[in-house]
Amino acid sequence: MSTEPLNICVLGGTGFVGTALVSRLTQDGHWVRVPTRNRTHGEALRVLPTVELVEANIHDPGTLGRLLTGMDVAVNLVGILNEHGRSTFQAAHAALAGKLVAALKAARVRRLLQMSSLGASAQGPSRYLRSKGEAEAHLRAATHLDFTLFRPSVIFGPGDSLTNRFAALLRLSGGVLPLARAHTRFAPVYVGDVAEAVARALGERRSCGQTYELGGPEVMTLEDIVRLTARVARLPCHILRLPDTLGRLQAAVLGLLPGKPLTLDNFRSLTVDSVCGVDGFARLGLAPRRMMEVLPGYLPLPERLTLSST
Repeated sequence: MSTEPLNICVLGGTGFVGTALVSRLTQDGHWVRVPTRNRTHGEALRVLPTVELVEANIHDPGTLGRLLTGMDVAVNLVGILNEHGRSTFQAAHAALAGKLVAALKAARVRRLLQMSSLGASAQGPSRYLRSKGEAEAHLRAATHLDFTLFRPSVIFGPGDSLTNRFAALLRLSGGVLPLARAHTRFAPVYVGDVAEAVARALGERRSCGQTYELGGPEVMTLEDIVRLTARVARLPCHILRLPDTLGRLQAAVLGLLPGKPLTLDNFRSLTVDSVCGVDGFARLGLAPRRMMEVLPGYLPLPERLTLSST
């Protein structure tokens, strides 16, 4: 495994996974350039001595080319779960991957690590999964690249939009939660383990051209995840399992609300399980953590319990 410090450009470096990965890369002495549209989004990274925050629009090909100049490696973590205005799945995933492939060739950067998703496919049931599959296709068609793909299941950890969202919904509803696709299966994976997998692959030449499916050690249904979240956060939990007809209706309504808690495209993604066929962590010599090893460290307790314990 190489220990030589590298110049790395991380697209999406101020996001949930990005913040964990950039912090991890600096531990190995790498210099990391993180473009962002708004510098305030990267405040947590500003204190790291080998991180350069650059205000830039990565969707502009000229800007992207300048960002990659002098880099040894690029990491693309850009991803959205819902569309907002010009920020579509096609633009954020597929089109950006195409621009990145071209910019890497122009900048003579061969190494690219790309975050995709379990279920990514041109034949996927949702626009999200199809756009992720199209992004993968751009990389596979690029003969000038040494790329590595990562396909995680749902990712949890401090600041996630999974367990924190369910905890918030349970608090607002008094513990009653109508749940679409409650039986869909996942292999929840800790964000710190995902960052470790990327860092490990970066230093291993054999990871070039490989795809790593990243899932935690437990296969859980969506209902299991909600119930575990409620138990750790000490919240009441009464799940109403919705048939698909009502689930689609719920998604159509919730997709119109601010924040889009659930959309029809999210619902379509839930129609396929998000579990691993081959253990990517084992292939990298890593052992991911269980949810119960991590959740108690960041899920807040109800206010009344917190106050009564002080």
